[in-house]
Amino acid sequence: MKHIIIYYIAAAAWLVSCTHRIPEGKEADSLPALFPDYAGVRIPYNIAPLNFALINPSEEAYARFDANGRQLTVKAGGGQFTIPPSAWRKLLAGARGGQVAVTIHAKRGEWIRYPAFYLYVAKEPVDPYLAYRLIEPGYELWNRMGIYQRDLEGNTQSAIIENKMSGNNCINCHSFCMQNPEKMLFHMRRAYAGTLLTDGDKIEKLNTKTDHTISPLAYPSWHPSGRYIAFSVNKTEQSFHLNHRNRIEVYDNASDVVVYDVEKHEIVTTPALFSQEAFETFPTFSPDGKTLYFCTANALPMPEAFERMAYSLCAISFDAENRRFGAVADTLYNAAAEGGSVSFPRVSPDGKFLLYTLSGYGNFSIWHKDADLHLFHLATKKHFPLDILNSDDVESYHSWSSNGRWVVFSSRRMDGLYTRPYIAYINEEGKASKPFLLPQKDTAFYHRLMKSYNIPEFITGKVKRRGREFGLKAKKEKGINVIFLE
Repeated sequence: MKHIIIYYIAAAAWLVSCTHRIPEGKEADSLPALFPDYAGVRIPYNIAPLNFALINPSEEAYARFDANGRQLTVKAGGGQFTIPPSAWRKLLAGARGGQVAVTIHAKRGEWIRYPAFYLYVAKEPVDPYLAYRLIEPGYELWNRMGIYQRDLEGNTQSAIIENKMSGNNCINCHSFCMQNPEKMLFHMRRAYAGTLLTDGDKIEKLNTKTDHTISPLAYPSWHPSGRYIAFSVNKTEQSFHLNHRNRIEVYDNASDVVVYDVEKHEIVTTPALFSQEAFETFPTFSPDGKTLYFCTANALPMPEAFERMAYSLCAISFDAENRRFGAVADTLYNAAAEGGSVSFPRVSPDGKFLLYTLSGYGNFSIWHKDADLHLFHLATKKHFPLDILNSDDVESYHSWSSNGRWVVFSSRRMDGLYTRPYIAYINEEGKASKPFLLPQKDTAFYHRLMKSYNIPEFITGKVKRRGREFGLKAKKEKGINVIFLE
């Protein structure tokens, strides 16, 4: 038995390490077409193997990976290159801060050797987990949905909560305090409605609709202290277009921004964030907690004025010790003067940059094909599109890694229908690198999955398996009523 095991180990080692048996063949003039297209991407050294396939079929193919004297060869099987995880980790560890050359040899009648492409390996790791919601791209109805977490160093996905545990209700808006998996919240709508907030082993169910707010709390952003959470309250509706490039319009008839005190179960706000003359939404705290950024637009009749709704980016100071806001809000991006409409602002952990989505109009840009990612340099006040991240289709939700070197965002670039997560490196000067699709063990995975990735969020560790606890808490407890302070 021992000799048989040694034989199989030796055979596997030959498959992934032998290089002299690969025919050189005729040299091609261009790179091969790949899916996913990983050529020229910058990746973290702790990412799972970037398995890929040749779009044009071949009779036989090999991929050779070269980095700092270490070589790895993988033979295509089942139409794709499946890279052994242990060999991949060793390869990237040796290439940290450098590059990996990838050369493809394919047989299509005769052997062809393609020019090498490169994987650039960053010195900085990515957070080990990614949280997201998986949901069909529907509009009014749903069946099964859940919030999941993916091990970015491997290929394991596990559920944080699935709605089969809570009456098949709607579960949305998961959010973490400073990427901390121990401190998070999410909302439940329809059946067993409420907000579930966790802090370590503690779980609270909150009833967040008050007599002074137009809706339950939504679109959360944690204060870095964990003491406060900024929310918006929104009276949201949606319409469908008969003849329009964007198939659906989600819009607010009214919205405001408030801040929730986790310890006292109280809501505070200020006229700059809470008025009938403007629609305020999408709040986000700065990493030092001293500034609250938000989007705002002049109140207009909806849906008649949907294409005239333009949201500016504003900021107001926040005194966490005294729960007080600044007297006035500063406008950082003036939609009326500069054109376009801002949504989903997110500040980098070092406080240098603010990443946001810019589209032609409106505030819920996840169906707007012109929606692109832009970067605002908070010190210089300069802003610019991150062209290398953008496509001809939707780029929408996004978040930063805890070290500020990686962003993840949702894009519909593959088919215009489903959102998939893309990860990209951003250096200290705000320059972005070519993004890469979240790797999967099977390259055909995204062609089979009939769900969208919604609200991708990096987290620094794994959320405990507590789905049953969440479900019981939602079903059996009435919840804590939050108080609005006038």
